[in-house]
Amino acid sequence: MKITPRNILRHELIGLEAEVIDSTNPSQVGIRGFILDETYKTLVIGYPGRRKRRIFKSQVKLRVWLPDGQVVKIDGRYLLGRPEERLKKKVYEW
Repeated sequence: MKITPRNILRHELIGLEAEVIDSTNPSQVGIRGFILDETYKTLVIGYPGRRKRRIFKSQVKLRVWLPDGQVVKIDGRYLLGRPEERLKKKVYEW
């Protein structure tokens, strides 16, 4: 399934480039890199072979670049949960 802005919450995020654009922790704003790992409450962002940063999903808003070049803004609170469980969540569109 092709990743689009409409289905990004139900898609695998590992491997996508992301940047923290807002956070309750000001030192995290501006963190940019690839999403290298994902757990229930956290994301690991960085570049392979360099320093990696672990951030809490509930504290951040992200800008994510899709493979086709589109840019999507995501509130991290909607990402809470294991990736395999996000597929089952009911997401309402406005």
